[in-house]
Amino acid sequence: MTATHQITEPRSESAEPLLRATGVTMRFGGLVAVDSVDLDVHPGEIVGLIGPNGAGKTTFFNCLTGLYKPTSGQVLFNGSVLAPKPRKVVQAGMARTFQNIRLFANMTALENVMVGRYCRTTSGPFTSIIRGPKFRREERETREKSAELLDFVGLTKVSGNLARNLPYGDQRRLEIARALATDPQLLLLDEPTAGMNPQETRQAEELIFKIRDSGLAVVTIEHDMRFIFTLCDRVLCLVQGRPLVLGTPAEVQSDPRVIEAYIGTGAEAEEALQDKGPELVKGPESKGGHDA
Repeated sequence: MTATHQITEPRSESAEPLLRATGVTMRFGGLVAVDSVDLDVHPGEIVGLIGPNGAGKTTFFNCLTGLYKPTSGQVLFNGSVLAPKPRKVVQAGMARTFQNIRLFANMTALENVMVGRYCRTTSGPFTSIIRGPKFRREERETREKSAELLDFVGLTKVSGNLARNLPYGDQRRLEIARALATDPQLLLLDEPTAGMNPQETRQAEELIFKIRDSGLAVVTIEHDMRFIFTLCDRVLCLVQGRPLVLGTPAEVQSDPRVIEAYIGTGAEAEEALQDKGPELVKGPESKGGHDA
């Protein structure tokens, strides 16, 4: 890796990393979508993943969560190598949402969350068919846990509504509730505020802080720089699949390489900086009592 892509080491943490990705590379034929990316995520930490379109952010997420098997590199979770299978990843304690909403449109909000919970049940096919005592107990516990999660994300009043009838912001929160139903230790959010208005974005920010305060670690991809720099403890910037800089929000937003990656250089960049640059160079106003 050249000096251009040298990573700023994160400050020392007392806890061992919950997630450790080392040298993760993903090639599609001759295209290198992710190139030697390293990332540690510690318990109770919020890490942001930023970069221009096509930087490899979602591909990196897919490598972490078993949707893709990396061409090279290693992903460790709680010190163990993760099998590149989504079900195994979820059972290990990692859950995610997607850029595009993937709810079961014709199921209620409660039923959508219950689907996420079934990876933690153990009733076999026969017990489920005859609805034996174990099945009934687990079904009751699943329903109760799912109702608690809907309350946690603020959707209790719409628990009986079909997912397709919910407002966009509520659908995003429902996806998060379904991911939380898997009992994760690490939650990965792929553009959780995409398409949201400012009020919905603030609600999403508060929810993510609430999730962090409950003891989970969070990694989020986002294009809203103000959101990322307010929310995150550390931020990793990818450019053309390569890590550009990793550091605190203050370090990343003031790094000239990050500004160049987003708006270029020269006269056109100076004009763009006046229009959109403040979100990159102006620090967040406050974390409002959510400091780690």
